[in-house]
Amino acid sequence: MSDRGVGAVNAPQVGGVAWATRDHTAMGLPVSFDLPVGGHLDALADLAAGAAYLEWRRYRHVAALHTDLVLAEEDRDERAVDAFAQCAARIATALSVSQYVAERILDHAVALRDRLPRVFECLRDGVVSPSHIRTIVSRTELIHGRSYQGLVDADIADALRKPGSWSTGRVRDLCDQMVYRRDPDAVRERRDDALKGRCFFTEAGLDGMATVGATMSAEQAAIVARVVERLAAQVCRHDSRTKTARASDALFALVKHAPFGCDCARPDCAYTVVDADEVATNAARIVIHVVTDTTTLTGPATTTEGAAEPAAHARTQDAGTTAAAAEEVAVEEVVVEKTAADTATSDAVAADAVAVDEVAVDEVAAAETTAEAAAADGVAAEAVTTDEAAVEGAAADDVVAEAVSTDEVAAEDVAAEDIAAEAATDEVAVESESELVDGVGYIPGLGIVSGAHIRDLAADPATLIRPLGDGTDTPLPATQPADPYRPSAALNTYIRARDQYCTWPGCNRPAWDGDLDHITEYDHAHPERGGQTTATGLGAKCRFHHLLKTFGDFVDDQYPDPDHPGRIIRTFTIPEGRTVLGPAYTGHDAHPGLDMIVFGDPPDAGKKTPPTPRTPTPGEPEPTRPAPRTEQKHARRRQERNRNRLRNALNGVAPPLAEDTPPPF
Repeated sequence: MSDRGVGAVNAPQVGGVAWATRDHTAMGLPVSFDLPVGGHLDALADLAAGAAYLEWRRYRHVAALHTDLVLAEEDRDERAVDAFAQCAARIATALSVSQYVAERILDHAVALRDRLPRVFECLRDGVVSPSHIRTIVSRTELIHGRSYQGLVDADIADALRKPGSWSTGRVRDLCDQMVYRRDPDAVRERRDDALKGRCFFTEAGLDGMATVGATMSAEQAAIVARVVERLAAQVCRHDSRTKTARASDALFALVKHAPFGCDCARPDCAYTVVDADEVATNAARIVIHVVTDTTTLTGPATTTEGAAEPAAHARTQDAGTTAAAAEEVAVEEVVVEKTAADTATSDAVAADAVAVDEVAVDEVAAAETTAEAAAADGVAAEAVTTDEAAVEGAAADDVVAEAVSTDEVAAEDVAAEDIAAEAATDEVAVESESELVDGVGYIPGLGIVSGAHIRDLAADPATLIRPLGDGTDTPLPATQPADPYRPSAALNTYIRARDQYCTWPGCNRPAWDGDLDHITEYDHAHPERGGQTTATGLGAKCRFHHLLKTFGDFVDDQYPDPDHPGRIIRTFTIPEGRTVLGPAYTGHDAHPGLDMIVFGDPPDAGKKTPPTPRTPTPGEPEPTRPAPRTEQKHARRRQERNRNRLRNALNGVAPPLAEDTPPPF
């Protein structure tokens, strides 16, 4: 009998030597906390990788326990307290956690060992965090035992090892993309069952509160949320409630047909009493953007494993779906917008779709950039309050945008040698058979949805399908005709479909709810010197990160990837000089055909006007700055970006040449 773990009376129980007494130098840890800012950040990054490695070791030990105590009996063990429960009880007792938590740890360890071995290696190597691992395990549960299980594992692992940063939303979308593409029939059945099981419920809470909820389709949930958010935004900046509290009151007002008002109690407030029904009825139609591809609309394609492409690089065609609320809130309308690209699979669709697109683009071209106009670079008045940002974010939903698309779906590429090596097994006989490979769609704020879900939306009689582009090499306009600062409707939608979320590392805010930011600040006095309104020059940011970049000392940059035409490399540099790569997973990975969308140069993009020399005049009262302080700050950032590009070689890829634009001072 072992008494390991039990020490002296009142001493903490540990599994071995206390970590605080171990040799920190041998473990590569700083011996002191008296470090510069950069040193602390380096330590945090190293500790994050170390935490991932320790989590990997924990799962390895738990998986070994499962092998020793459960594996031999699990197929025939019918006891109420079976071997699995007893193994989890050992873990729960040793770690002082509940049986439920211990069983979840055991489940995850077994899943990583059996279902996701290559993803498990990513955890070991510190390329993915423990929290992201839990997301991956939960989102891939339904592929267990399927013939394509190993392919999905390999695709997710390969994507995780790409240079760049990850957020919870992007990890979730990556997993869903791989699963939905490989499992169209099963996904369809599960969605039908889920729709049958939709429900409404109430639950009593504490302190006289209660919870009201309902399950419904993703697009209906998005519509409800937009209607509630729009009404909740009908207050002034002095309203004392939080954004979520206002939304709760707005939902009740909509259901009860009761007035909704601002609680500031100011006599001059224009929002003292707001008719909820009138706001919902007269508001502009609500837009739900959906990005998908032409082949997804036509249904899953049959493919053979040996001739398929990697799922991470599957080519698809995007579409955007817009909808308005039903049930007395607004007239329901869905608009599916897709891009006619230049491959054979979508040529047949392009001709009819272009005509539809031509009707709608002119109607929305002027309104397309409303959200971005209020968040312009170099506008000092941008320091808005949280409530104002909520209003502007809601206004962005009114825009009917051109969703971007691509057009070809392909499946996973299985190496010939792997097929030959496994040809003798029964498993490979199943894997090498033809299977259905489906496309996916993307709904901002909700993530990836299955191809079957997209086809249900497209089959609605109110749905309009509109492409972006006509399948030719003709560049699309990049800016508004009379204003080179503001992007065209096509470019606005392209950027949001490409970025999917705020591009700041780790941010989960949908791109459609944020602003379009000129990465290199736009020079309004000399447009040819500042950042250009182009696909490479613009990026999506949430309001907070847009303000942080504009008024803080953070420097972001993005430029074309020389190894992947149409794609871009992003970097973010903190004030102390540490540079972090931008998102590793973007709309290009879900819809690689976005690479084929091209835009023309903005007006005067090629002109390089040298600064006009200043000529002193007699009797000049006082010297002035050669440029406003903000303009000088932006010029300094341009110079710093150039230095960063020259200094940082990203994975052996030489950065582009520095800009030759002279600073405005």
